[in-house]
Amino acid sequence: MSNTGFAPASRPAARSDGTAPAAAEAMLNDWMLEAWNAAPDGILLIDPQGRILVSNSAMGLISGFSAEELRGQPVEILLPEALHAQHRGDLQQFFQQPRRHNMGQGRILWLQRKDRVQLPVDITLGSFLRKGQPLVVAFVRDVTDMRRMEERMQYQATHDTLTGLGNRWAFQQHLQECMQQAQVTGEPSALLLLDLDNFKAINDGYGHPAGDHVLQEVAKRLKAVLRSQGWLARLGGDEFAVLLPHADADVAAQWAEQILHAMQAPCAWGQVQLEFGTSIGVGLSPLDARDPPSLMRCADMAMYRAKERGRGNFVFYEESMGHAMAEKVLLSERLRLALGYGGIQLHYQPQIETATGKVCGVEALLRWTDPVLGEIPPDRFIPVAESSGLILGLGSYVLDAACRQIRAWMDQERPVRVAINLSPQQLRQHNLVDQVRAALVRHQVPAHWLELEVTESQAMQDPEHACRVLGELAELGVGLALDDFGNGHSSLAYLQFLPVRRLKLGKDFMRAGRLGDKLLGAMVQLCHALELDMVAEGVETEAQRAQLEKLGCRCYQGWLSSKALSASQFDAWRVQHL
Repeated sequence: MSNTGFAPASRPAARSDGTAPAAAEAMLNDWMLEAWNAAPDGILLIDPQGRILVSNSAMGLISGFSAEELRGQPVEILLPEALHAQHRGDLQQFFQQPRRHNMGQGRILWLQRKDRVQLPVDITLGSFLRKGQPLVVAFVRDVTDMRRMEERMQYQATHDTLTGLGNRWAFQQHLQECMQQAQVTGEPSALLLLDLDNFKAINDGYGHPAGDHVLQEVAKRLKAVLRSQGWLARLGGDEFAVLLPHADADVAAQWAEQILHAMQAPCAWGQVQLEFGTSIGVGLSPLDARDPPSLMRCADMAMYRAKERGRGNFVFYEESMGHAMAEKVLLSERLRLALGYGGIQLHYQPQIETATGKVCGVEALLRWTDPVLGEIPPDRFIPVAESSGLILGLGSYVLDAACRQIRAWMDQERPVRVAINLSPQQLRQHNLVDQVRAALVRHQVPAHWLELEVTESQAMQDPEHACRVLGELAELGVGLALDDFGNGHSSLAYLQFLPVRRLKLGKDFMRAGRLGDKLLGAMVQLCHALELDMVAEGVETEAQRAQLEKLGCRCYQGWLSSKALSASQFDAWRVQHL
């Protein structure tokens, strides 16, 4: 046996002519020796007693033992001591029933190096007879790099790359396991869904790098609060989740309060302090739900209720939320169908000159009578349309239907100005001006017969954008009105930039109050000073109309003159009031 531990094969048989090719035999042995030591995997030859007969160079690099140090040693020298007894039994069984064992078909094993460091390896086993003696050959591969790559891929598959928290998929797995265990133990658990407040404004105002910084800061604060309690995840966007095993309502409330407190402090971004907070919805298992999807829905509904209540707070799921959500889904589906088959109609409420009683315009108002649900008031279906995304389709219908009706009245030679309301989503659309222009052209309607109303609070959400879009609409020639004036921000300074020609005074000004006529008179005088027209809404009595006339308010609308009417009803009403 050579000093490398390699035992050459037996001499090759003589050729048919009886000569022995000595040169070929030497070349063969050299090639085999070079191949043995060039193999990238470690190779061991083991006898039935479990002793190492020979090893190659790669085995020395893997184990730290030289070939001489391994020769004659039990193979357990390469294993952690805790595995010695089990390995001897496995080896004996293998010699009794040899079988091929390929790499990648079994679990990762651990090899102990000479320096006592353990590293993961994969092993291929084979057996053969040498002069009647069974021997085992083991090919040993260091899979440290492969294991690191697998761990990195596993981490990337289960974690959010921005925050380092678990991702949605991993969270769902933990939630499933937690709820399955709870079915056995009966212990409660709590799910907290967090949605950041004011995050869109940060992204829009300071850019996505600032938004990413906030998300990382939120993850950092959540880790500091929860420490090792519960399981954290970023579900996507600005939505986070906290799973609290063994937590009842009292425990969940304590953690929610701590989280809210941690989110109160602003986040530094350069020289800017970014203000944000969070709204939290809490779902309890098994009280609210017994399966992960249902519990997620419960917490989600509670989270949206928290936002509705003013944000920066937490809300537990209640059964009534489920009923409200069911109604919302039903209304959304019925509304979608109604838009498809034309089940929505426009009614028109007259706007009247206070001094003459003549019609000076109409406001188009939506009316919906569903064949299943009956008559559904706007204050019930408009919020559903806004939250479901149907509001844009609804707005397109209103614009087209109003222009069509204007054309019909023009063809009757009895035209009247029609005012329609723009939703906040419509005002944010980049192609709103193009839509309005297309509707006017499609129905051949002069622009001045169409008036667009936006609410004061809606315009103040983004005054610069509102000024730009409304300015482009004004260039088309359409009328512009500011609805519910005095009920929102009342930022009077912006009136000089908004190209509106009419203010609609909210109906609250028509109610008797401590200031009485003084406040109403002041609002009318303000309009006169700004050279703006005014329409007072909610006029229900002759005394209110007379007071408006006395103060100089030119127009009003309300039930004193008429409720909202269908087009045919309005035609008949107008004939009677000429």
